[in-house]
Amino acid sequence: MDNKVRDNLLVSSSPHIVTGVDTQKTMAAVLLALAPSFLVSIYVFGARVILLTLVCMAASMFFEWAWNRLMHKEQTVMDLSAALTGVLIAFNVPSNLPLWIAILGCFVAIVVVKQLYGGIGKNLVNPAITARVVLFISFATQMTTWPLPLTPSNADVTTGATPLGVLAEGGAELPSNMQCFLGVIGGSMGEVSAIALIIGGIFLIYKKIISPIIPACFIGTVFVFALVYYSIAGVPEVAGDMSVLGMAIFHIMAGGVMLGAFFMATDYVTSPLLPRGKVIFGIGCGLITMIIRLFGAYPEGVSFSILLMNIMTPLIDNYALKMEIKKQAKKGGAK
Repeated sequence: MDNKVRDNLLVSSSPHIVTGVDTQKTMAAVLLALAPSFLVSIYVFGARVILLTLVCMAASMFFEWAWNRLMHKEQTVMDLSAALTGVLIAFNVPSNLPLWIAILGCFVAIVVVKQLYGGIGKNLVNPAITARVVLFISFATQMTTWPLPLTPSNADVTTGATPLGVLAEGGAELPSNMQCFLGVIGGSMGEVSAIALIIGGIFLIYKKIISPIIPACFIGTVFVFALVYYSIAGVPEVAGDMSVLGMAIFHIMAGGVMLGAFFMATDYVTSPLLPRGKVIFGIGCGLITMIIRLFGAYPEGVSFSILLMNIMTPLIDNYALKMEIKKQAKKGGAK
């Protein structure tokens, strides 16, 4: 066999499936799905949203380019994965966060979490989630100074507590579920409008970019946990005349549940592969989120829940695979 024929028979590593979907197209679809929330955030918080998002995107892409250049690796900056990470970091922080802190978060996400472990597809945890947790622990004051919506009633007060902060600390009445649904509340720019995130999530499911299993299990677990808890403990005074059902709806509308369920927990690399594993992962995220919200020191638990479940993903995948093998073996035996 001559060298030319032998070279033509060389086979690359799996997978070998050829489709019209690649990393760049997938990342572009997710960015498009985030557009409704981005537009609502501009309306609610002003032009600072645009600046923060562009800075995070540019910083993330620069760090990826610089690392590849430094390590003499193939450039991957145009696959848009770094750009998406930057946008998700911007969506997970207050829109008034100092830019240098946001840039530091981008460095943690791209260099520490992603590139040091081998680049896209090899990171153990979600880069944007990890960056958010690191910034929250390192810069607690800046990360919990939340801007309020730009409305005449807030002309004299520019920052305040998020809805979950109000629930945890009291001092004011909770915003209505309709306010959380539409987005006229304080918080990070990726949390304020549930409807905008739902629209984006439905788009991703329709395009088959993500599976509905994890979002459904995540959101459903939060809802059921809250429903049971408030049925037993009663509705808190800060909720006014809100019902038990209203409080359960509040917990899925407020905070980062929608962003986390549709855009963070569904990350291909750090979430389980098989349906059974996705169910376990989604339920785990919901349980940890509500345990932290209702019994922990922090009013929000979405980021911590996803990060912890990311760490559990290899074990979940292993368990789900064993169960699938047993299932198939039983089917074979029955035949």
